[in-house]
Amino acid sequence: MVSDQLNDIFIAFRRELHQFPEISGLEQETQKRIKAFVGQFRPDTLIEVGGTGLLLQYGTDGTGPVTLIRADIDALPIQETNTFAHKSVYAGVSHKCGHDGHTAILARLASLLAEMPVQQGRVYLVFQPAEETGQGAQAVLNDSTLNDLQPDRVFALHNLPGFRQGVIVCKPGPFTASVLSMIVTFTGNVSHSAEPEKGLNPAYVMADFVLRSRQLQQPNPQSDDFALITPVYTTMGEKSYGVSAGYGEVHVTLRTRNAKRMEALNAQLMTLLADLSAGSGIRVDTSYTEAFFASENDPDAFQQVKRSAEELGYTFVEKSEPFKWGEDFGLFTQKYKGAMFGIGAGENSPALHNDDYDFNDSLIEPAAQLFLELIKTKHMPAAT
Repeated sequence: MVSDQLNDIFIAFRRELHQFPEISGLEQETQKRIKAFVGQFRPDTLIEVGGTGLLLQYGTDGTGPVTLIRADIDALPIQETNTFAHKSVYAGVSHKCGHDGHTAILARLASLLAEMPVQQGRVYLVFQPAEETGQGAQAVLNDSTLNDLQPDRVFALHNLPGFRQGVIVCKPGPFTASVLSMIVTFTGNVSHSAEPEKGLNPAYVMADFVLRSRQLQQPNPQSDDFALITPVYTTMGEKSYGVSAGYGEVHVTLRTRNAKRMEALNAQLMTLLADLSAGSGIRVDTSYTEAFFASENDPDAFQQVKRSAEELGYTFVEKSEPFKWGEDFGLFTQKYKGAMFGIGAGENSPALHNDDYDFNDSLIEPAAQLFLELIKTKHMPAAT
């Protein structure tokens, strides 16, 4: 049983991170805070990776198994509405996805590995930046430091508001959705608003795109053909009431179960846009940003999570369908075998990305213990 005093250390660290959040790619001070805190837990190696991330190594055996465990560290551009003592000190930036809590969990795991040395192989703990933009995993994996690691297993977690506190949620196969953000631009010509026929106003082509793309959806997440198209931003023209607009944009996010379904959905949208622009005189261009591969849980890694949870006496729930949100840990599972799982944050917790959300500190210890159990099965054989 962890002492209240020890538990308070990690809660205080989590709340410090919450007070001083930084958005994706700008986590310089967050990196410094983490580095200063985890250095006390005596990793064999502690180096910077992926720009503003950190990599800790425990164990030096070059012949045994290699496990990598990742936590994300970035915050969101959301104004916090909470008024508690550890509220964000920065206007318009806050930890509304619980990455402060994920970081505290990995820090607690580092403290456990300092007490219980890795006997076989190596364990790497990655504090990853820029998860929210989908760029952090790529930056870490492209870092030359990781070239020689070649982990046998990679693991990560996410806290889950709406699920009973402490329950472990996992499934084999896709755990989170494939997500792609599409930017569609519509270029015509401005004219006097009294003479729109002398220009090319993209408004109606834009409207048709939004309405007809809705018909391509299969919003049921339990369907193998699941496809969700969500408009997130649009702009057109200027606030000049004598001018008929000549340019507009529609931004949408696309969500599917896997990359194959994403390719098919994207092809459908390209056909739709070609149909809408034909004969209209409006030039349509598309670009993409913030791509997330589905987090694909390896069957054996899934069983390892399930066995470890049950060994600790945790309630385990096997989910039937993937979550609809994206996670750039999917890029890790494209390259290595592994699994992502969830831990329930409480049935009455505000949802992720809500302005009143806060991470549940009661999850730090049980989540760290589950990661430790995953490590023990491979790196700390029981004495005979």
